[in-house]
Amino acid sequence: MKKSIYPLFSYLKYWLLQEDQYALQSPFIFRIYTNLLSFFLAKKTADLDLEEIRKMLLEDQEILKISDHGAGSKKLKSHFRKTAEVTKFSATGRKFSQLYQYFCSLTPAENVLELGTCVGINSRYLAKATMGTLYTFEGAESLFQKAQEFPVESNTKYIFGNIKDTLPNVLQLFEKVDFALIDATHTYAGTTSYFNHILPYLHKGSIVAIADIHWSKEMDQAWEEIKKHPKIRLSIDFYECGILFFDQDIAQGEYILKI
Repeated sequence: MKKSIYPLFSYLKYWLLQEDQYALQSPFIFRIYTNLLSFFLAKKTADLDLEEIRKMLLEDQEILKISDHGAGSKKLKSHFRKTAEVTKFSATGRKFSQLYQYFCSLTPAENVLELGTCVGINSRYLAKATMGTLYTFEGAESLFQKAQEFPVESNTKYIFGNIKDTLPNVLQLFEKVDFALIDATHTYAGTTSYFNHILPYLHKGSIVAIADIHWSKEMDQAWEEIKKHPKIRLSIDFYECGILFFDQDIAQGEYILKI
C-alpha cells in the first residue's frame, strides 16, 4: 500500500472503531477520558503565550538544514526547510500538546522525557506539567537551536545528538521515568528501540505516549507490537497518538477513543 494512501486507510479504520464516553464500561478509563475532555475545556484559554510562540514560528522564514535520522517528512522532501513549514507540517497541534500535558500531569512527573524536540512547542507544554526535570532530545542541530530561541523553562534540559546514543546516557542519570513522549524517527526500528530502552525505568505510575502511531505501516506495526507487551496494562488509541499505562492493578484493555 502506498505511503500516501495508508494514513487514509488507517483513519477510516479508526473512525469506524472509535468510542466516546457513553460506550465505556470501565470506571477507570471512563474517569481518565472524561477528565481529559474536562481538561480541554478548562485549558481553552490557558498557555496562550505558547500559541504566540507557535504563531511567530509559523511566520519565521529562516531556512533550516535538517538532518533526518529516521523516516523524514512526508510533506517536506528537501533537507533545507523554512521554519514556518517545519512548524506547520511537523509540530504537534494545540489539542495534542494539551493531551500530552494532561497525561504527563497524571504521573509524578519528576523525570519526563520527550524524544523529538522539533521546534520546541510540545517541550513548553510538557514543561508546565513537569514537577522535576524535562529532558528533551533532538537530533537535528538546527531544530535544537531553533527550539531555544524563545525563553525556555528552567526545568527543561535540551539534549542534542542522535537519540540512539544520547538516550542511554541520560537514562543512567536516574532510576525511573514517569512520563515519556516518543515523537522521533517514526520508523518501526527507532520507535521500538526507544521504547525498549525506556522500559526498564518505567513503574506502575508511568505513562508513555507514542506520537504518529498510524503515520505509516511500520509505525502501525510498532504500535501493535508495543501495546501487547506484557508489562502494559492498558492502551488508548487517539489515532494521532497512543497512550500506554503500566499499573497492573487496573483492568486490562485496549481502547480506541474519539478525540
